[in-house]
Amino acid sequence: MSVGTSQSTAGVFSNTRTVTVPKLVLPDVLKPNTRLKMDGLEFLSAIPADAVPVAFFDPQYRGVLEKLAYGNEGKVRGKRRSALQQMPEEAIANFIRGIDRTLIPSGHLFLWVDKFHLCQGIHPWLDGTRLDIVDLLTWNKGTFGMGYRTRRRGEYCIVLQKQPRKAKGVWKIHNIPDVIQEQVSQRDHPHSKPIDIQGQLMAAVSHEGDFVIDPAAGSFSVLQAARNHGRTFLGCDLNG
Repeated sequence: MSVGTSQSTAGVFSNTRTVTVPKLVLPDVLKPNTRLKMDGLEFLSAIPADAVPVAFFDPQYRGVLEKLAYGNEGKVRGKRRSALQQMPEEAIANFIRGIDRTLIPSGHLFLWVDKFHLCQGIHPWLDGTRLDIVDLLTWNKGTFGMGYRTRRRGEYCIVLQKQPRKAKGVWKIHNIPDVIQEQVSQRDHPHSKPIDIQGQLMAAVSHEGDFVIDPAAGSFSVLQAARNHGRTFLGCDLNG
């Protein structure tokens, strides 16, 4: 019995990715490896269906500012954050539906959320999609953040996979910890994300040269991560 269990467990892990990605033909408006300035939903509608293996999405919501009512928009640390255009809940759901359409079967979405949305749950955003939650990473930013009761030091990356849910032959790197620490400067953008961990995640679920999309790129950290790992970035932001 123990031998059978060992063999079964060993069969789950594979350092080889067997998924193939179709050749992606892009319209002229979409330029790879550039900082496109355009609406994210328009961007997603221009990408063919079932075409890309991996997407990142960092929605611009105001859950911390409004739901938790910290009331610090007049202070320096809150001005840049509050100046960004907010995505209503329905807009976030539309983005995720658009990403779901573009992902190949068994493709991955890495979705950044804060503590509020982690506790509230994101399942309404997933209605009408073929996306399942398969994992979660905690990012310890190493900074002393906002908070009236406790001070926020972390953000969370929810790992979603488009059906069929599958690990072997799809996820090829198995030493990524689920709690990571990476300090990131907020000088260029108030919601900058960690380049190294995003690079590891895209490397785990794609081949070199594959497309990685980000329809709300913000600081374009995913662009830099894609460059570091030999992936082809395709993404945009309203501010370019």
